[in-house]
Amino acid sequence: MSVDWLLRARERIRRGTPPGPPATSTPWTPGNSGTPRGESGPSPPPGAPGPLGLLEELLREPGATDVLVNGPDEVWVDGSAGLIRSALRFADADAVRALAECLVARTGRRLDDAHPWVDARLPDGLRLHVVLPPLAPDGPCLCLRVAARRVFDLDALIAAGTLTPRLAAVCAALVRCRVPFVVTGGTATGKTTLLASLLSLVPEAERVVLVEDLGELRPQHPHVVRLEARPANVEGAGGVGLGDLVRQALRMRPDRLVVGEVRGAEVVDLLAALNTGHAGGCSTVHANRAADVPARFEALGTAAGLSREAVHSQLVAGLRVVVHLERVRSRRWVSEVGVLRRSGDGVVTVPALQADLAGEHRGGGYAELAALLDGTLPP
Repeated sequence: MSVDWLLRARERIRRGTPPGPPATSTPWTPGNSGTPRGESGPSPPPGAPGPLGLLEELLREPGATDVLVNGPDEVWVDGSAGLIRSALRFADADAVRALAECLVARTGRRLDDAHPWVDARLPDGLRLHVVLPPLAPDGPCLCLRVAARRVFDLDALIAAGTLTPRLAAVCAALVRCRVPFVVTGGTATGKTTLLASLLSLVPEAERVVLVEDLGELRPQHPHVVRLEARPANVEGAGGVGLGDLVRQALRMRPDRLVVGEVRGAEVVDLLAALNTGHAGGCSTVHANRAADVPARFEALGTAAGLSREAVHSQLVAGLRVVVHLERVRSRRWVSEVGVLRRSGDGVVTVPALQADLAGEHRGGGYAELAALLDGTLPP
């Protein structure tokens, strides 16, 4: 990889021109498998493949959600067919690093040996994550997540198998009755997609304030205010975290306060907000099972300085329902809706409605869920 090309690429990015891979005499064809190691990559025609280099074609594939680069010889695509290895290869590790540095430059962030990882959002909405060697000993790791091309309504989620009609009615009732809830699940289970769909059901007369680390939620709603965290600059100054933004959001007259993902000390401010009259708030959190949600909040809250008792007391008073998603290969679905209930000196998640391939099953929390939803569920 030529140093001169990298410098030219950075300058073109600064001017807003896609860099493309280094030019050679090798013909370029869409969807080719790259070039042998040690050789320069092919040169695309004007306008293609664009600022994402050789990955552009993969990201254009229908249904593609993630493109994952594990060094120069491994490129994977995740989508409607599950995780599939691509035939694409980079020339060498320097080619992967050059592409990563070009993309990071578009975000105004820093990527070098002193700061060898970046989590950022590109101007076109793609979420970018990069880890450089020696932290990634097999070569630079590059992850690109495609922003949702559209907001799915509940009918579309039912058609996709994410929700059953009854679970869709339950989720819609959570929004209508202003019940505070949390959407949980593992990585890439569809938490953001489901939450955006539900926020689109908020009445138009209400003001929705979103607080996110990286802006991903795009609800179809006429009155949405977005706040995004800001990392510290090269000197380590100027950083604004989610906790700061939650506190600012409380002063912005929110009818619905939404934290895109709780994963740190901001849990303290979210629980405080939900316990001070801000009904209808919601968030997402990573959890393996709905039953693990109290433990996840306990871990986050105690790490932020709250006692275990304080976390559980605020959790059961501020959040009432857990909507849990699962993923097996390419299938994503809401597997459980549970209610949070005090039990002894802590909080537990009691299943109210569960769904699997065999159908739906009512749990011990069904009557309590029905009461929260003003009795709109069948007995």
